[in-house]
Amino acid sequence: MSFDYHEAFSRNLGWVTETEQEVLRNKRIAIAGMGGVGGSHLLTLTRLGIGQFSLADFDQFELANFNRQAGASTAHLGRNKLEVMVEMARGVNPDLKIEQFPAGINVDNLDAFLDGVDLYVDSLDFFALDIRRAVFAACYEKGIPAITAAPLGMGAALLCFFPGQMSFEKYFLLEGQPREEQALRFMLGLAPRPQQLAYLADDSRVDLEAGKGPSTPMACELCAGFAGTYALKILLARGGVPAAPRGIHFDAYRNRLVTTWRPWGNANPIQKLGLKIARKKISSGMSGPVVDGVSRARPIERILDLARWAPSGDNEQPWQFDIVDDHHVVINGRDTREWCVYDLDGTSSQIALGALLETLRIAASAEGMSAECVLRPDSPEEAPVIDVRLLADAGVEPDPLQPFITSRVTQRKPFSTRSLTAHQLQALEQAVGEGFSVRWIDGAQGRRQVAKLLFHNAHIRLSTPEAYEVHRQNIEWGVQFSEHHLPEGALGLDLPTRKIMRWALKSWGRVRFMNRFFAGTWLPRLQMDWRTALGCAAHFVIVADKPLLTVEDYLAGGGATQRFWLEATRLGLQLQPEVTPLIFSRYVAQARTFTSVAAEQALAEKLAGELSHLVGPVQDPRQRVYMGRIGYGPAPQSRSVRPPLESMLVDTPS
Repeated sequence: MSFDYHEAFSRNLGWVTETEQEVLRNKRIAIAGMGGVGGSHLLTLTRLGIGQFSLADFDQFELANFNRQAGASTAHLGRNKLEVMVEMARGVNPDLKIEQFPAGINVDNLDAFLDGVDLYVDSLDFFALDIRRAVFAACYEKGIPAITAAPLGMGAALLCFFPGQMSFEKYFLLEGQPREEQALRFMLGLAPRPQQLAYLADDSRVDLEAGKGPSTPMACELCAGFAGTYALKILLARGGVPAAPRGIHFDAYRNRLVTTWRPWGNANPIQKLGLKIARKKISSGMSGPVVDGVSRARPIERILDLARWAPSGDNEQPWQFDIVDDHHVVINGRDTREWCVYDLDGTSSQIALGALLETLRIAASAEGMSAECVLRPDSPEEAPVIDVRLLADAGVEPDPLQPFITSRVTQRKPFSTRSLTAHQLQALEQAVGEGFSVRWIDGAQGRRQVAKLLFHNAHIRLSTPEAYEVHRQNIEWGVQFSEHHLPEGALGLDLPTRKIMRWALKSWGRVRFMNRFFAGTWLPRLQMDWRTALGCAAHFVIVADKPLLTVEDYLAGGGATQRFWLEATRLGLQLQPEVTPLIFSRYVAQARTFTSVAAEQALAEKLAGELSHLVGPVQDPRQRVYMGRIGYGPAPQSRSVRPPLESMLVDTPS
């Protein structure tokens, strides 16, 4: 079948006239860069019916391009991007007239690249700022309109530059600035109201100095839609095109379109303030989760690399690994009973160790191995030593929970109150395994009862010097992620309350002052306990058939807890521990004083009775292994992470 231009693009008619379609057919657009946005621009504009292009790119397709670039595929690996995209465009319109610049563009071929061009559409790499400045300057000098549509997060920001109006350089003010400052000015100039930062999940992936940043395919396609629309308006003289210093930023993730106006561009006082804030953030260091990027050839290292993601109280990680050989690792545990009021007789640390061992077993299954874990009987209770031997086992199937080890998190913000399904309840109850069961507290009345219990229980946490010392040590302020502690962003508190808490935790005297004169416990209790207890599908308590009496018992309880948590993650549910009522009730059951504040000790005794009534009868409080809330909600943007495996090995200094 022969190609017919008018038939191929006839569905454009109605939005454009036949005369306008013919105008588009005879226009030439220059596109520099056939990567993330450039390839999408080319295909979109080709389908719009543009008949002539000047295209430039010197790069080849690689695996890292697959998430966003129109021409990236296994069939095109290693091929020149320009060559591939020309093939794809001519697959849409074989009659295209294309001037190709396979060496890319530079000051020597810039005149040829822009010869006869009606519009320039910028598609250069974000960090290719020197050549970008040269292209826009040449366009301005030659009277060529120029568009830049930047992919930002899951949205797109558009700026248009026209001859006789504000130029690219006057808007961005890049001349004479160091590379990192240029990148910063370009980014903030593109999006004076940077909507995308509100949902940036890992800011360590933004590295202006190294010239790297994250991207999404949605943003690139939105850019093509933006650029194609305004190319149409410019080429057909339809008007209504905002010229710099006016811009448009649409963010699909936030469901928001904003129009920006920055007179004098980056010289605008508001922009200067924004740049100052951004510089301060960069100079203080972008925080982010640790990604060591090490390719591990040994199965035992891959297994331990996953095992280290097991949960522990306030991310304490009470363990180190001693790799004896490829099939034997010794885990040296420790507890925090000497200084942590929440680690009664080291049992909280033992539960964490049990979660570690279960995680290790799950990780080993993916390597076709079983894991035998034996507690050394001569090791002290406060520093248990566990021998783990990995055995090749043809009968071992990969555990379906293995893919969820690193994505298991704690979410301290409210969830939906939508009830769990019968299937979810059954799966969670089965996950804890033999010897354990799950008790549910749900419904509006149940949630209110738990909220009341936790609200009063939180008064103990916030009014005793013993708990204060734990909080002072274990909260890391001003970070999104923390390797060893609980990051500020994961507390579940609003910014004003976090600021007050940060100030107060500088000393016990400040805490007492706030509690006495300013009802200092109310704000955190309302946000961290009352609000979240009401905002969930249900509360749960994992209960053992028999009291947990030995280290082995608590290790088993930790394993049951981790399987429950990983199953919740597999089901797409969020979870938050609520274990301090269980811990305080065990102090009470053993008639042990845990605080110097008599009123708080008395409150713990009262709440122990309420807990027993709420959870239901057990012969011994030590049967209550773990408590928390569960439900549907978004994943947290701030979380505790882990340091590299190497820092957890006994023969490598941390």
